Amino acid sequence: MRLRAKIGMLATAAVVAAGLAIGFMPRAVPVDVAEVKRGPLTVTVEEEGKTRVMERYLVSAPVTGYLRRIGLDAGDAVKAGQVLAEVEPARAVALDPRTRAQAQAQASAARAALAAAEENARAAAASAELAQQERVRAESLRQSNFVSEQALDAARTAETRARAAAEAAQHAVRVARFDLATAQAAVASTDRLRNGAADVAQVRAPADTRVLKLLQESEGAVAAGQPLLEIGDPESLEVEVEVLSTHAVRIAPGSRVILDRWGGERAVEGRVRVVEPSGFTKISALGVEEQRVRVIVDFASPRDAWARLGDGYRVEARFVLWEGDDVLQLPTSALFRQGEGWAAFVLDGGRARLAPVETGQRAGLATEVRSGLAAGDRVVAHPDETVRDGARVKPR
Repeated sequence: MRLRAKIGMLATAAVVAAGLAIGFMPRAVPVDVAEVKRGPLTVTVEEEGKTRVMERYLVSAPVTGYLRRIGLDAGDAVKAGQVLAEVEPARAVALDPRTRAQAQAQASAARAALAAAEENARAAAASAELAQQERVRAESLRQSNFVSEQALDAARTAETRARAAAEAAQHAVRVARFDLATAQAAVASTDRLRNGAADVAQVRAPADTRVLKLLQESEGAVAAGQPLLEIGDPESLEVEVEVLSTHAVRIAPGSRVILDRWGGERAVEGRVRVVEPSGFTKISALGVEEQRVRVIVDFASPRDAWARLGDGYRVEARFVLWEGDDVLQLPTSALFRQGEGWAAFVLDGGRARLAPVETGQRAGLATEVRSGLAAGDRVVAHPDETVRDGARVKPR
C-alpha cells in the first residue's frame, strides 16, 4: 500500500511539473504569412494631371470700344475667317495718333515674330531631316554590327524628338501668323476709322477650330487686349502633370505613362514628350511647400479610346519608371532594417529565422529580392517586437 501510494504521489507530481513546464514555456506568436514568389513588377510614380488643347488661341479685343454680344457657345465649330466678335471702337481713342503709332509698332513686332518663327521652323525641319539621315545610317551600320543596339535606339529617339520639335515650330508659326493678323486688323481698323469708312472692328478665326470657352459673352465696354474667348482643336489633346522634382529627375522623354481614372472603362497609354527644365513652388493641401515640375504627355492609344476627353479634364497619370516580367519579390511590409541593410523573418519548422535580404526595385507594396531568399519561401508579413530570431510562430 505504501509503495502504491508513493507511485501515485510521484505520478501526480510529474503531471503537475509537466503542466507547470508547459504553462511557463513561451507560446507560439501568431503571425501573418506571405510567400516569396516570381511575377511581374512595375515601379511607378502616380500624380494627378489634366488635359489641355495643344493648339489654343486666345482671342482678344483688338481695340478699346464697345463689344457686341457674341452669338457663339462653347463647343460650336468655327471656320477659318469666320467672324467671332465685333467691337465698335471708341472713335476718340482710335483716331489718337499715339494709338495708331502703337498699333503699327505692334504689327511690325508681330511681323518680326512671324519671320523669327518661320526661321525656327526651317531650322527645326533641317534638324529633323538630319536626324532621319542619322537614323537610316545607324540602321544600316547596325545590320553590319558596326554600332550597338543602344546607339540605334538613341538615333531613333533623336529623330522622334527632332520631328516633335519641327511640329512645335510649325505650331509657333501659326500662332505668330494669328498674332500678326490681329495686329494688322487693329492697324486697319484705326485707318478706316480715321478715314470715316468703318464703324466696327471684326475679329476673325485664324483656323478651323471649336469654341473652348467664352470669357466675355455679353455686350459691353472692353479694353484693347482684353480676352474675349478661347478657341482650339479639341482633338489635339495633351496631358499636363505636375510632379515632385525628386520624381521628375527619374522621368525621361519617351517614358511610358498609364492614364487612368478619367471616367472611361479602361486606362489609356501615353508617352512623355517634355519634362520642363524649370520647376516651381506649390503649396500642398497640408500647407507644405513643394518643388514641382510640369511634365507633358502625349496620348499613345488610338483616338477612339479617349474620344470622350475634353480640355481641362482630370486624369491620373502613372509614370512607369521600371518594369520586369519575371521578378523575385516579397511584400514590402515583410522587410525591416538590420544595420545598414534589410532583413526578413523566414518560417522554418514553426520558428522564425532571421534572413538578411538584398533588395532591388521597390514598387509600393512589393519589393524586388536580389539575394537572401528563394521562390516559395514563407516570410512573416508584418513582423513586430514579439517576433525574434528563433521564436516559435504560427500562421494566423
